[in-house]
Amino acid sequence: MSQAISRVRLWALIRKEVRQIVRDPSSIALGVVLPLILILLFGFGLSLDVKNVPIAVVSGPQTPEASELYASFQLSPYFSPRVVHSVPEAEQLLLGDKIDGFLRIPDDFSSRYAAGNAQLLLIVNGRDANRARIIEAYAQGAIGAWQGRLAAEGRPVQAGPVNLQSRLWFNAANDSRYFLVPGLIVLVMTLIGALLTSMVVAREWERGTMEALLVTPVRAGEILLGKTIPYFLLGMIGLTLCILAARFLFHVPIRGSLVVLVGVSVLYVLVALGVGLLISSATKNQLVASQLTMLVTFMPAFMLSGFLFDLRSTPAAVRAITYLLPARYYVALLQTVFLAGDIWSVIVPNAAVLMLMAGLLFFLSRAVNRKTL
Repeated sequence: MSQAISRVRLWALIRKEVRQIVRDPSSIALGVVLPLILILLFGFGLSLDVKNVPIAVVSGPQTPEASELYASFQLSPYFSPRVVHSVPEAEQLLLGDKIDGFLRIPDDFSSRYAAGNAQLLLIVNGRDANRARIIEAYAQGAIGAWQGRLAAEGRPVQAGPVNLQSRLWFNAANDSRYFLVPGLIVLVMTLIGALLTSMVVAREWERGTMEALLVTPVRAGEILLGKTIPYFLLGMIGLTLCILAARFLFHVPIRGSLVVLVGVSVLYVLVALGVGLLISSATKNQLVASQLTMLVTFMPAFMLSGFLFDLRSTPAAVRAITYLLPARYYVALLQTVFLAGDIWSVIVPNAAVLMLMAGLLFFLSRAVNRKTL
């Protein structure tokens, strides 16, 4: 026969658990802080809208038609246009990831428009196939709005729409895997580098074996290297499998140098290892270390690195935070090396940031791990 529940005993147990939660910061972090961060990230950090697309307009003689067409792109909320003086200049901006495309207005645009056979050329960065299709549609809409204003003013309008010829760079096949696969490599390298190493030092503390290591002649730096090198080799194996799958299974081209691809990947793996070691050393608890690592590495790499969502569509405050995330720089490097080639104006600054992050993280990990109890 079941006995009646004692209110006194139940209240005592509840008070005990509440005190345990207050004494354990990880419970508060999982129950309060984590949901708050998630709702803020999803609410402010993610956006499927395509707005303020940076494009260049290459125009010939400044005729009224060409000037008004450029003004139509300026008035559009979807574009942030800039005038350039030549196609090679626009191509350099596109290769350097400064713009998402450029519109070529030919020298004889006004005369051809009067004759009824005007043509325009739109070159779009096709690394993100879905975004490229949206940009093409918005460009056609801006051109249609320009013709609509001419008609409303009673001015001569070409019969039918202006012929807009579009070309996709870096992804002529318009295949979304060209954009997704490099981003997936970033997630895999983040998991191998950060999540696995986030528990190696904490595991030693929980098992009580760290004290035994500290009384030996082994130095703190040697302990860190001994725990880093195996996971670094594991990361290189994972990288090799990812590159082989990208090239031969998903048929994603590698237009840049394989040496550059491996080099920047080594830098990112070192950064991920440094993050995992720092968190593991500071928390000394496997559960807290794993949850914190997921929060500061994997989730930002998934949502705020430019892997799935264009960062230019996010609020300025969120966009500023992304500059602290190593995955942002690795995504830019992989997409450039895979699809565009060895564009040094993109590779050098992003690789330099990763190198600086790796050095700083290992310095902090060494500072946290001292041979003292």
